Amino acid sequence: MEKKIQIKQPKYQVIAEDIAAKIVEKKYIVGEKIYARSSLASQYNVSSETARRAIAVLQDLNIVEATKGSGVVIVSYENAANYVQRLQGVKSIRDLQKQLTDSIGKQIDELNNFQDTLEEMVNRTSRYQSINPFVPFQIDITEQCPYLSKNIGEINFWQQTGATIIGIKKDHELIVSPGPYATISSGDTLFFIGKDECYSNVKHFLQL
Repeated sequence: MEKKIQIKQPKYQVIAEDIAAKIVEKKYIVGEKIYARSSLASQYNVSSETARRAIAVLQDLNIVEATKGSGVVIVSYENAANYVQRLQGVKSIRDLQKQLTDSIGKQIDELNNFQDTLEEMVNRTSRYQSINPFVPFQIDITEQCPYLSKNIGEINFWQQTGATIIGIKKDHELIVSPGPYATISSGDTLFFIGKDECYSNVKHFLQL
């Protein structure tokens, strides 16, 4: 029986978006101290590492400030509003992705249907964005890769290769727009876009 490929958004991004939305809705106000990471992990039923990544996203966007031992403090309503506004277009793309994945298993075999879905996703995404209008490349991660268990931002993937990762396939799940905190594991398939030379750059950088 064929297994469906599920498109998932990283949990830490979901948490970061939820907190930003609550700031915009004024459920949290500037200067207010919200949950410590441990409390945040408990509230969202995630690991403390996932909670840490969510706070890191908001801190990178100057929405909150996290101080060890002092919790997390809201510092900017405007930055939260800008973040939420940018997410509106992304959410419409997520709706399209859900429609596409619902068709998987009802048509052709998993591999061909996966390829069709990915190509359609990139084509539709280009209607919302004016950047990266390139056909995606893909590469499989093996045990030879020296960056296993490291995240995308930590290894400066874009700076080293000129390629932008648009998805990571892990077993039967496709994580789209994984963000800088997504990690690389053996057996993953990376989907990325960039100039023609970026494929060789990525292959050389990952030592595959």
